[in-house]
Amino acid sequence: MRGLQGLEDSSPSVRLRAALAVGTSPDPRFIGKLVERCAVEPEFSVREMLTWALTRHPASMTVPELVGELRSERAQARSQALHTLSKIGDRQAWPAITRALLTDADDEVARSAWRAAVVLVPEGEEAYLAGVLVTQLGRGERETRLSLSRALIALGEVITPALRDATADPDPGVRAHALATERLLRDPDAGFEFAVEEAKRVVALGTTGQEG
Repeated sequence: MRGLQGLEDSSPSVRLRAALAVGTSPDPRFIGKLVERCAVEPEFSVREMLTWALTRHPASMTVPELVGELRSERAQARSQALHTLSKIGDRQAWPAITRALLTDADDEVARSAWRAAVVLVPEGEEAYLAGVLVTQLGRGERETRLSLSRALIALGEVITPALRDATADPDPGVRAHALATERLLRDPDAGFEFAVEEAKRVVALGTTGQEG
């Protein structure tokens, strides 16, 4: 149990080694503590190791614990639980990926929810998910918008109708983001910055390219 004590150490390197040790020798008794630590761990590299350690345990034991964290008032707890669920990839967690999480006010939580959703979405639910995700177009700064575009594109052609509707949105930011995502869907090699700049020009000219 010394490994669990190491997760509380003031040194990030000690915490990293402790998480590595726990993942190397999985023990169901460690799951609760790993999940608990994910909610408060300040170092990104340590959080990634905690997630890896959790993936080394049976999904039947980790998924219920992580789903419970999705109701936490702490944003990091929700975000890290979503991130870990996306890495585990057990679709039994899909019902827990609610519209509230996909539209969470915290950008990191929402981004984690988008990534988890496209991994966990069952066959036949992609259009529903696309419909929720497009409501977030135009949100946040570059990284948030790029995360959303990537999530939408991962769903494939099923996003086309919802994206096309969004290109007529009254908000120019939403229109530009929808057009940029549409461009990336057609041409993945275009690059996000190029697609965004092109979309801005189209919006500024007052056309979405739907005419003709």
